[in-house]
Amino acid sequence: MAQPMMTESSKRAPRILPDTQSDVSADDEELEKRHYEEVVAAFRHYRAFMHMRLNHKLKDFDDLPGHHQALLQGFRDHLGDVRHCVDHNYEIIKLIIENTDCMFVNRDDYSDDTDTKDDTKDKRRLKVNNGVAKLDMEKVLTTIKQFVRDWSKDGISERQACYGPIIEEIQTRLPLKDSKESITVLVPGAGLGRLAFEVAKLGYSCQGNEFSLYMLFASHFILNRSPKVEGITIYPWAHQFSNIKSNANQTRQVTIPDISPSSLQEGADFSMVAGDFLEVYDTPAQWDCVATCFFIDTAHNILDYIEKIYKILKPGGIWINLGPLLYHFENTPKESSIEIAYDVLRQVILDFSFVILREESIHASYLQDHESMLKYEYDCIFFVCQKPLHSSETTQEIAKVSEKQ
Repeated sequence: MAQPMMTESSKRAPRILPDTQSDVSADDEELEKRHYEEVVAAFRHYRAFMHMRLNHKLKDFDDLPGHHQALLQGFRDHLGDVRHCVDHNYEIIKLIIENTDCMFVNRDDYSDDTDTKDDTKDKRRLKVNNGVAKLDMEKVLTTIKQFVRDWSKDGISERQACYGPIIEEIQTRLPLKDSKESITVLVPGAGLGRLAFEVAKLGYSCQGNEFSLYMLFASHFILNRSPKVEGITIYPWAHQFSNIKSNANQTRQVTIPDISPSSLQEGADFSMVAGDFLEVYDTPAQWDCVATCFFIDTAHNILDYIEKIYKILKPGGIWINLGPLLYHFENTPKESSIEIAYDVLRQVILDFSFVILREESIHASYLQDHESMLKYEYDCIFFVCQKPLHSSETTQEIAKVSEKQ
């Protein structure tokens, strides 16, 4: 059966490890290697981090007056159950980060000399009291929940709300007329790859692109190394202690994947590419469709994304977007960020000469625990745009025209 490949662009994208074939300085190589090691360290520190939290909660319980402890007779046992869930998750995490140094096809010459069973180096490298380290741990916890959204039966409702409209538009706007036809679809910010996988499963030539190493490690694991359907058990909600209806909800298990990633037809064209979307993709008029789902608000400058999408789409190509405008760098110190309202964004899209074919709001959630007392719902922007069929203008020329106006 056809297997999805985890590949890396040869362009100067954020590399996981040094690439001798690219024009990159030794300093850049060292920074990239250090980032890779920090991400691996964050995954490896998961159990120690969670055990520290649980130990703190146990101490808080022991500090209660005796008559209060007597009213919470099951509290200590519940923390033990949560600890068991954490330990089980850690076994899955060790599988996720196993051989990650070789997961890119042009990186198999690198050797990681750290021991996955030894957390000592990571404890020295990762100071949990440091704000950045805590953010790294949050990314690990988010990655675990991402499995639920993309590769479990529990995530069906989220996928139907977010991926369903995009897939329907691809099939409507770019129907496959025969099995030999190649229609290319790019999915930036692909996460764990389910949307790109579903598009490829329909017969399209689909490529997912992801920048986050946390997501790339997890997607590589689920796409290439998951043993069988629902063969992996995780406890994604074990880390949450607020807004819980019952102890059983916190420690309930989820099985993944709900479908075999190897179920693609023979010859299916599906790949995942690592790197920054803005740096990896630069070939003009390359894609029939760009599908962005919960992605465009990850930009430092959202106009860069619009300009890039226009450039890489073929004349007549389709851009489909669904998601909110939760700008990721809005409150991040030392990070540039441009935040604009949707009406302003919409006018910018028109200024780039896109034609809006469809536009509406769709309610959707993201990494939602449906058993929680707290539920977030986004009023997402859903639009379909087309690059003019006979447009010969470059994005730079369009930008100049807009400035004059």
